[in-house]
Amino acid sequence: MSCAPRRMEPLLFLAHRLPYPPNKGDKVRSFHFLKHLAGRYRIFLGTFIDDPSDWKHVDALKPLCADVHVEAIVPWARRLTSVTALMGGEALSLAYFRSRKLGRWVLETARRERFALAFAYSSPMAQYMLGLPGVRCFVDFVDMDSAKWGDYALRRKWPASAIYEREARRLLAYEQEVAAGAEASIFVTDEEARRFLSEMPERAERVVAIRNGVDSQYFSPSGNFESPFASDERSVVFTGAMDYWPNVDAVTWFTREVLPTLRRRDPSIRFYIVGMNPEPAVRALASADAVTVTGRVDDVRPYLQHARVVVAPLRVARGIQNKVLEAMAMAKPVVVTAAAADALTAKPGVELEVATDAHGFASKVLALMDPEQASVMGRRARLRILRDYTWQASLNLLDALLQRNADPDEAALRAAPGDLRYASAGKAIPQ
Repeated sequence: MSCAPRRMEPLLFLAHRLPYPPNKGDKVRSFHFLKHLAGRYRIFLGTFIDDPSDWKHVDALKPLCADVHVEAIVPWARRLTSVTALMGGEALSLAYFRSRKLGRWVLETARRERFALAFAYSSPMAQYMLGLPGVRCFVDFVDMDSAKWGDYALRRKWPASAIYEREARRLLAYEQEVAAGAEASIFVTDEEARRFLSEMPERAERVVAIRNGVDSQYFSPSGNFESPFASDERSVVFTGAMDYWPNVDAVTWFTREVLPTLRRRDPSIRFYIVGMNPEPAVRALASADAVTVTGRVDDVRPYLQHARVVVAPLRVARGIQNKVLEAMAMAKPVVVTAAAADALTAKPGVELEVATDAHGFASKVLALMDPEQASVMGRRARLRILRDYTWQASLNLLDALLQRNADPDEAALRAAPGDLRYASAGKAIPQ
């Protein structure tokens, strides 16, 4: 007598941005989490699209999901909505990602499917699930966004600084409410988890750090890509979404403060800014002799493989920078700021270089123009990735977190980079 296969348990997965393709930091993590969970649960995905080019990718997610609800975010319209939040004393991020339509879909789907589990990728998406009765809610904060807005406030002029400082305060209050209502709060590094717990020490038993991983087969030095660079130039490469302010700030600072020194020492050096949606301030950096702004590219690997040096001159950095992990996985020498290095296990001076100012950045980039030195550091960098940044290890922790019952698995606790103990609570959902 044969038995029918057990129907997989439903899981509500909410993401602030379509988790595909995995071509930028947040989508890399959300896609790997979603793909992994789809092998264990029936996924009901609710998400937004803020880049019109992503609509063609919706169908790629449908085989992973029992249902997909997708809505467009029109940035200028959502910014107007945020003005109302500004006047009303609410965090702007909440209003930006609020949709009555998505709220209704969540409630209707929850009543039909009777979810026991819900997972929100980014804290603003938690507003849709914390009021669901009988549902164990997990929130992947990734980074502590309130601290990020605080960093922005320190680096921007008034009135932007005042708005960012206000957002930091309001968002922190909301993050605290989310943590109180969620069964577990997830962060990308121990450092981010500790930063959060400094504001909410009473939640220590419900906070866990789950690192990002790298697909080390995809980002491999063994690829055979045609070089996108001229044969007579030495390329310094930065990769990242170029409508993200910390990236804009990074390449602007590097172009103005570091690149002139590099080119005085070696005129063959050229800086490549590789990434989608370059803002006008980034496009203005392009020059015939020194800087190329590529815009969106189909594949960043040719740029990484043939780069002489990869840089991440991020003066504002939260959590793990995927751009750094990917370059290290491809055995490239990388020079980063301390802000980008703090979350990594890589050894400065051995597996990557860390610089604190423009002079240090220029010196370390120039030293790595030596092929032998670059090759040694690149090999060590890839070994570090293979040791510490595999997706499987991170996904095992995610499984342990979602499957844990009232009796914690001590073996999983010992394997986790943070503390996995937690309890459940509830909050209201927007309608």
